[in-house]
Amino acid sequence: MIDSHCHLADDAFTADLDAVVARARDAGLERVLVILEAGNEKEAAQADRIERLWPETRMAIGVHPHQAHQFADDPARAAFVVREQLAATPSARAIGEIGLDYHYDYSPRELQHAVFRRQVQLARERDLPVVIHTREADEDTLTILRDEGGGRLRGVLHCFTGGPALADAALAMGFYISLAGIVTFPRAEELRQTVRRVPIDRLLTETDSPFLAPVPFRGKRNEPANVVNVVGALAEMHGGDAAELGRRTNANFHRLFRP
Repeated sequence: MIDSHCHLADDAFTADLDAVVARARDAGLERVLVILEAGNEKEAAQADRIERLWPETRMAIGVHPHQAHQFADDPARAAFVVREQLAATPSARAIGEIGLDYHYDYSPRELQHAVFRRQVQLARERDLPVVIHTREADEDTLTILRDEGGGRLRGVLHCFTGGPALADAALAMGFYISLAGIVTFPRAEELRQTVRRVPIDRLLTETDSPFLAPVPFRGKRNEPANVVNVVGALAEMHGGDAAELGRRTNANFHRLFRP
C-alpha cells in the first residue's frame, strides 16, 4: 500500500516520528508522499529526517491556497520559491498541494488564482504532476487547470469529497482521484456512491494525516499506517480484495508520480 498524501513533516509528528514510520512500514506500506509547504524551513528539516528513516519516501512541494497571502506583493514569487526548493529536494516528485479554498478564504480569491496559475505553469514546465486542493471552488479550480494545463497536465484531486460532476470532469482531464478517511465515515454515503463510479485504475489512497482519521480512529491523530482502513473501504465498495486493490492503487501511484 501507499499513502499518497500525508503531512509527516508537521509538528504533530516531531516527538514520535520514528515510531510513526515504523508502524507504517509494519502495516505494509511501500512508501508515502509527504506534502511540504514551500519555504517552510522547519518542515524541510523534518523532511530530511523522514528520508533518513524511510528512504523510499517521496515529497511534493507547493504553496497551499491558505498561504497565498504571503505572496501578495508578487504572486510569481510563489512559483520561484517552489522551483528553488524542488532543485534542493531530489526526492520531490510533484508540485502540491496547490489549488483554491473558498471555505476559509484565508487568502483573497484573486490572489489564490494568481498563485495557483503560476504553480500550474511551473508544473507544465517541469513535467511534474500537481496535487490539487479544492474546497467550495470546483468550477474555478477546473477552469485554471484547463487554461494552464493545456491538455498536458498530470495530477490528482486529493482528499476527494466532491460529487459526480467533479469526478467526471477530473477523469476527463486524465486526473486521478484520491480518497482519505472520510470515505469510511457513516454519513459519507453520497461520497461512496460517487467513488463507485471511478475506475480502480484512477484511484489513489491517502490519509491526509495528521487529519481525518478513518473509522475506527476518528477523533485521534491520523497517521500513514491508517491508510489500511481506506484501502479496505475502497475494496469493499468495489467488491474486491483489499490486497489486490492495494496493488492496483500502488501501480496508479507509480504511473502518476514516477517515484
